Amino acid sequence: MKKYAVLIAAAAMAAGTLATAPAFAATDPKTVHFGGWQYDSPGSDTRSNTSLNNEWINIHNGTSAAVQLKGWSVEDLAGHSYVLPSYKLGAGKTVKLHTGRGTNTAGHLYWGSGNYIWNNTQDMAFLFKPNGYDFRSCFAGHDFGDPNPYNCHNES
Repeated sequence: MKKYAVLIAAAAMAAGTLATAPAFAATDPKTVHFGGWQYDSPGSDTRSNTSLNNEWINIHNGTSAAVQLKGWSVEDLAGHSYVLPSYKLGAGKTVKLHTGRGTNTAGHLYWGSGNYIWNNTQDMAFLFKPNGYDFRSCFAGHDFGDPNPYNCHNES
């Protein structure tokens, strides 16, 4: 099911349906969802680990209880996928998922990629539960004049 959501969004983007739409996110603030999103690492794209780690997306827990994120996944339209490790995200807390390499700590997870994940012009981020059916998304990019970082948190 989750692959269908990504394919539908990719087809809509290719057809130009999303290219004229404002940035959006399917977010209920009382769920686990995306928060801030630095989809374009500041400065030149040098592909250094520092530059890669300045590209990130936040995952926010808007519920009133801690949530175990093990098995959840973050994906983009190109099919890059990161399966979250065992990580308990406290109620009202946020974890930042960096693109590059690093050591996972409280508040910071690392994708471990040697390449940029998010497209600067336009991209869509998906957050899937382990069941693959329930998901949240956020769409942003420079093509739409969106700020960088973009705030997916307050979208509805």
